[in-house]
Amino acid sequence: MNSSREPGRSTVRQVSGFGLGTMVLGKWGNTDLDECGRIVNRALDAGITLIDTADMYGDGENESLVGELLGTRRDEVMLCTKFHHPVGGHSDVNRQGNSRRWIMQAVEDSLRRLGTDRIDLYQAHRPDPDVPIEETVGALTELVESGKILAWGTSTFPAEDLVAAHWAAERASAVGPSYEQAPYSILCRGVERAVFPTTQQLGMGVLTWSPLSGGWLTGKYSRSSPVPDGSRASTNPEHFDSDNESKFDAVEALAEIAEHAGMSLTHMALAWNSEHPAVSTTLLGPRTEDQLADLLGAADLRLDEDTLDAIDAVVAPGESINPADSAWTPPGLEDSRRRRPR
Repeated sequence: MNSSREPGRSTVRQVSGFGLGTMVLGKWGNTDLDECGRIVNRALDAGITLIDTADMYGDGENESLVGELLGTRRDEVMLCTKFHHPVGGHSDVNRQGNSRRWIMQAVEDSLRRLGTDRIDLYQAHRPDPDVPIEETVGALTELVESGKILAWGTSTFPAEDLVAAHWAAERASAVGPSYEQAPYSILCRGVERAVFPTTQQLGMGVLTWSPLSGGWLTGKYSRSSPVPDGSRASTNPEHFDSDNESKFDAVEALAEIAEHAGMSLTHMALAWNSEHPAVSTTLLGPRTEDQLADLLGAADLRLDEDTLDAIDAVVAPGESINPADSAWTPPGLEDSRRRRPR
């Protein structure tokens, strides 16, 4: 079991080293609801105590599914969800983002869909540069004090925004974020530069998403083979950089390291993810029961120094092969803010 120090007045239970990410259960992946139920129950039976969803997954359908599948086992888990993105195909700026107005509506919608009286960890899915952080912190503090959420966190926030959130909370005697959910894999190590040192300094826990880099670190993709049906690259091709030769090179080298270490590439990638001292929980995102069974096989693996050094030689600490995998572009890099001829 891993736990993190908690700032402010929020309270979060201890969490398991692996958590269950549910994005591909239901509408966005496995539509066999009986199998989805078996996946959730098998994860809990294996000792997983954290389940993560988001209001935008399947336009709310995923939250409803998670609530239904948990049923009487709801109190066994730290139930996490997120707000920020619009739910449904609309562009109404008042029904998205990190404003107090939207947070107060979004939390009620999530509570209803999840069929619960409180959310254990409520996360801002992305930063919102159009809303003062003080407003977001204030609204989330109100929700903690009302008992509708037990704690709040962030997802894919840069280090400077984490610091700003904590400063805002400290100035207002409010509740600061307890967790950051960060994109992290052997191929995407950018958060090691500033985010992880910042979470450690601030006493925040870290949930990591996409530890297998969207399937790249399962070994299922190769230069010479077509994308497998049902894979993340097949269902979400717009998020798959299939022409990235550097990734293919890295995966081939990593596969050799895994073979030398006597384990699969998938297991090595998950064990590596959990090795970092900043990481509280590594989120698994299985679509099938077989995938879950395989992923759980990495729970007790540890990597020796030679293996860790060999991995560092392929992708250096703090580096990301494709910066887009960080899933967040600072506003200052948007086209409208760049230098342009006058």
